[in-house]
Amino acid sequence: MLLVYTHKITPRLRYTFKQICTRILGVPVSFTTTIEDFIAHDNLKMSYTRQPLGKEFFIRSNELLFEQGLNDVEIKVSDWEDTKCFFPNGEQSALPFDIFAASFYLLSRYEEYMPHVKDEFGRFTAKESLAFNNGFLRQPVVDIWALKFRKTLEVQFPDFTFPERQYKITPVIDIPKAYSYKLKGIMRSVGGTFNDLFRFKLKNIYTRYSVLFGFRNDPYDTFKYIINKQKQVKDKFIFFFLIGDFSTYDKNINAQKSKFISLIKEVGDYSKIGLKASYFALTDSAILKTEKLRMESIINQDLYASRNSYSKLNLPESYRNLVELEIPEDFTMGYINQIGFRAGTCTPFFFYDLDYEIQTPLRINTYHVLDYALLKYQSTLDKKMHLNQIINAVKKVNGEFVPVFHNYTFGTTETWKDYKELFNIILDSTDEA
Repeated sequence: MLLVYTHKITPRLRYTFKQICTRILGVPVSFTTTIEDFIAHDNLKMSYTRQPLGKEFFIRSNELLFEQGLNDVEIKVSDWEDTKCFFPNGEQSALPFDIFAASFYLLSRYEEYMPHVKDEFGRFTAKESLAFNNGFLRQPVVDIWALKFRKTLEVQFPDFTFPERQYKITPVIDIPKAYSYKLKGIMRSVGGTFNDLFRFKLKNIYTRYSVLFGFRNDPYDTFKYIINKQKQVKDKFIFFFLIGDFSTYDKNINAQKSKFISLIKEVGDYSKIGLKASYFALTDSAILKTEKLRMESIINQDLYASRNSYSKLNLPESYRNLVELEIPEDFTMGYINQIGFRAGTCTPFFFYDLDYEIQTPLRINTYHVLDYALLKYQSTLDKKMHLNQIINAVKKVNGEFVPVFHNYTFGTTETWKDYKELFNIILDSTDEA
């Protein structure tokens, strides 16, 4: 156990140290403000305060973990060995930066509470982030800092053995539309036909009726392929099905259709099932509750996780709604158009509510690459290179890699022609770890 001496024990301090020491490094941590208790402790220990007590392992603290509420935080990012860091803390400190305050800033998503420009869907974009603007978006800096902290501790306490964690993958399969043509009903099929006629998309009409009359497979129906892939690896996939009501933004199958329900149950026999919250559920907790209960009635168990439509997050409201409905985990946090680490980490963490200054029970799983983010690279070779770069960044810290693919990603359309190969690279990465 690591004992931390500090001048004041705050919720922010507990939250950050437990994330870095316990969840990343695997070491339990406790805190004291009593010097005698600190001196008497004969195992792993450090002080985190303004001045060292003596010659102990000491990291000089920034004020961020001892403040409350939101303040204008001045940040200057500097190079530090093979990475970046901020909140410098002087020569006396064992590390030249306060990695705990910096980690809290990223994990709490402090910057997303501050004024910023949103995109057309009201989302926080990568270009507004500290990481993107300072060149460390593709580094899981919180995990990197944690390992550097461990390295310095090992020098001071050579007899202490730190546990090792293993690289793992958690593939997310996003399903905004289970089928392109099947189970749509007569009115939607006829409407779709006229829409294709109006736009002279005759091939779509041919495909639609070939599917409806059973002559060919629906282009979005790739579930057998994905399940076969699931059978080949030990890490469980998570399928997020949209079961909200039909709207301008959400156009999935009616959740009351028995064949759609059977599909969800069949997938659930092999993988985990989550809820893809509809666009209007993001701002209406009553709609979100309805969708949660609807999914639970289909899978006959408590809902495990959710993911928001369009990867839209409004902090802190979006996460407070999940906490209120006792949804344990979320897989929304990430960037649509950029590969990288939105919260600076590849380790799941708990949502910290900056307004109430509490750690909530909601576990945040950030995703690191969305299939759409790879479309900007023209060649298969470029896509592979960028995908391998982000996989290797996670592997270096033995983290958890979370990619997001859609069911139609594995179809036959030209847009996604090389994505099965990319998905195989991800699945094979666990064999090389």
